[in-house]
Amino acid sequence: MSKLQALQVSNLKKTYTGGFEALKGLNFSIDQGDFFALLGPNGAGKSTTIGILSSLVNKTSGTVKVFGHDLDEDPIAVKRCIGLVPQEFNFSIFERVQDILKQQAGYYGLSRHAAEQGAEKYLKLLELYDKRHEQSKNLSGGMKRRLMIARAMIHEPKLLILDEPTAGVDVEIRHSMWKFIRSINRQGTTVILTTHYLEEVEQLCKNVAIIDKGDLLFNSSLKDLLSHTDRQTFVLDIAGGDMSALDALDHVQWRQVEGGFIEVEIEKGTSLNTLFAFLTQHHIEVRSMRTKNNRVESLFMDLIRQGGNKE
Repeated sequence: MSKLQALQVSNLKKTYTGGFEALKGLNFSIDQGDFFALLGPNGAGKSTTIGILSSLVNKTSGTVKVFGHDLDEDPIAVKRCIGLVPQEFNFSIFERVQDILKQQAGYYGLSRHAAEQGAEKYLKLLELYDKRHEQSKNLSGGMKRRLMIARAMIHEPKLLILDEPTAGVDVEIRHSMWKFIRSINRQGTTVILTTHYLEEVEQLCKNVAIIDKGDLLFNSSLKDLLSHTDRQTFVLDIAGGDMSALDALDHVQWRQVEGGFIEVEIEKGTSLNTLFAFLTQHHIEVRSMRTKNNRVESLFMDLIRQGGNKE
């Protein structure tokens, strides 16, 4: 039995005034309950796609269906299914935190009682309840990000769209937001995530689409994407010696990173013993080593460079 599709995008095109083609015929679908990453470099068409899904941008052609509701035929039903967390803060800085949520609930026709219950629920879940009487201008950046998520969830949408939700927040807040988003996804909310923190994709997402210049380059499971990796990255804390000697070592690439560390990329099949023997030979001491877990980043860059021709 096939899963209910949360989103179907068919031949989606957008041409702006002046002739710029932001989307050139996107085709992809997302199953109900998925945690889906929509990735691409700046200018790829991600924001245009999200704008169309959330009725903020008019498409040129193509079809969009959200839980079976056609965007052209029943835009109100589509809007009720979606909660959107945009990149920029777009609430009044002078309104109280709980009033921002209650006002949003009113836009979706929730009763006063339901709005109050929803505001209490999500402010508690996102650790903002103690700030409910504060004007939003008094919140930290991380709190404002969480308030945006609470506002998007107030009408209990089936599909939550997160556009760079953790931009500019510290690691602790980012992980607390991940915990909340994982929780609502486990409870059945379908999630679409765009992010430049590609480690988030590896930590959170099940399926991935990568777009560039309005074209779809990749659309499959995260597991499938990671199966393309042909190298592994290690972060080394080193001392002494001349690191430029590594340029002579086959199947190894390296670069300097902050704090005196280096990142070393090793092709599959290359023995670590070969690397360490080489470093010892050149009087380079390795004080510590760890695996860099973010494999998505290098694969993402490969796909962008190769134009999606990776088999």
